[in-house]
Amino acid sequence: MSRLLRGLLVLSPFLIHAARAGEPTADWVELTAGGLSAWKKPTGDWVVAGQVGLKPDDPKHLVYEKGEGILVNGPTGRTVNIVTIESFSAIEAHVEFLVPKGSNAGVKFEGLYEVQIFDSFGVKTPKASDCGGIYPRAELLPNYHYLDEGYPPKVNAAKPPGEWQTLDVVFHSPCFDADNKKVANARFDKVVLNGQVVQEGVELASPTGHFWKRKELAAAPLLLQADHGPVAFRNVRVRPLGP
Repeated sequence: MSRLLRGLLVLSPFLIHAARAGEPTADWVELTAGGLSAWKKPTGDWVVAGQVGLKPDDPKHLVYEKGEGILVNGPTGRTVNIVTIESFSAIEAHVEFLVPKGSNAGVKFEGLYEVQIFDSFGVKTPKASDCGGIYPRAELLPNYHYLDEGYPPKVNAAKPPGEWQTLDVVFHSPCFDADNKKVANARFDKVVLNGQVVQEGVELASPTGHFWKRKELAAAPLLLQADHGPVAFRNVRVRPLGP
């Protein structure tokens, strides 16, 4: 057997592992099919609905009928954020959402790294605070203000208010060594809004928003924001990925 062939045989397990890195390691975990059962209590005024749409006489609010499959953040459109019971690290996520005119929400991976949801339909030059943006770092005091520009979406792919929209995200949590020292930053490999790539290969040295000083973790729950305006979610699901 040649030295080259012996070398390839020794390396082959590594090559196989590398080829599988970032690929799914388990089936999809459904987070809205069972109502609020996948989310930690208290869940505030969140309701489980079967239908949702714009309020006919007020397009800044939603109306809904109770049923199954859709989570709505209550009659006023402002309630507590909800987080999953289960924690995740590297995941692929699929989220479908609906917002009324002017509304604001978000999906926070590990509760710390936010992909913005916003009624950005028609915005010519989207910012990081628009739909599909990765939210800037910010400070609450003395008045809420941004510390950087975040990561604006590459294109404005937002649909009109009242229409269902989709987010497909590949996210990797930060990595830590045996001494709990961070050796790799969190990153968004890809964010796809309504079929268009709006983020790709974004590495984050810290959490987003005013959580930027919070301790980072190797695994934590997914968060749906509900305290900034009316929003509905359906078909929210995630699946773990290899490192």
